[in-house]
Parts: sequence; C-alpha cells; structure tokens
Amino acid sequence: MLRAVAAGGTHPLIDLDGTVFIQLGLFLILAFFATNLLFKPYLKMREERSAGIDGARREAVDLESEAESRRADYEKRMAEARERALEEQRKVRSEAAAHQREVTEKAREQSAEALATAHAKVATESAKAREELLPRADALAQDIVQKLLGREVA
Repeated sequence: MLRAVAAGGTHPLIDLDGTVFIQLGLFLILAFFATNLLFKPYLKMREERSAGIDGARREAVDLESEAESRRADYEKRMAEARERALEEQRKVRSEAAAHQREVTEKAREQSAEALATAHAKVATESAKAREELLPRADALAQDIVQKLLGREVA
C-alpha cells in the first residue's frame, strides 16, 4: 500500500486487511453485551412501566366509574329520603290540622254548651228574682218615691 502511494498511485478508499475481522469480532461482542446488558433490560423496564401505567389507568377508570355509580346511588337514595321526609311532613301537618280542627270544634261545642247553660241559669235566676221581687215591687217603688220626694205618697 505504501508502495502504491509512493509510486504516485491513489490511496484506496477502503483497505481490507486482517484488522477488519478483528473489528467485526469486537463489534459483535460489544453488540452482544450491549444487547443483553443494556438494551434488553431497558426495553423490558419500559414495557413493565408502560404496562404498569396502563394498568393504573384502567384501575383509575374503574374506580372513577365505581365512584360515579356510588355517587348516583347516593343521590338516588337521598332523593328518596327527601321524598319520604316530605311525605311524612305532609302527613304530620295533615294530622295536626285535623287534630286542631277537632280540638277547636270540641272547644266550640263546650263553649256553646257553657253559654247555653249560663243563659239558662240567668233566665232561671231572672225568673226567680221576678217572682220574688214582683210582689214586693209596689212596696219598693213606694219606698223609693217617699225617699226621693221626702214625703209620703198615697
């Protein structure tokens, strides 16, 4: 090769000699070790990480759908409880109004009865007083006139 360059020849672009096989052997050994010690573990780790992320995403989606389902169930039960509470409130109000009407009616009846009894008693006592005072009315009138006039009237 040196002779070709010294003789004015061109230098070959690729010089193939015995070192090419050594370089090829070293490259294959390096490729083997790099593949087994570097690339395969790295790719395996990336695959595991990707699988873990995908699993976590699926689990998150499942948990989210479960949470949504529970929230919907909770809201449904709360709506039912509110409806039952409103119905119970209406029922209690209705019963209270009925009880109030009943008590008011009973009080009205008792007061009417007491008033009628009082009127009857007043009428009875008035009639009794008339019976007692009517015979003495003339005598009482005479006494009053005498006291007013200061003299005796015939």
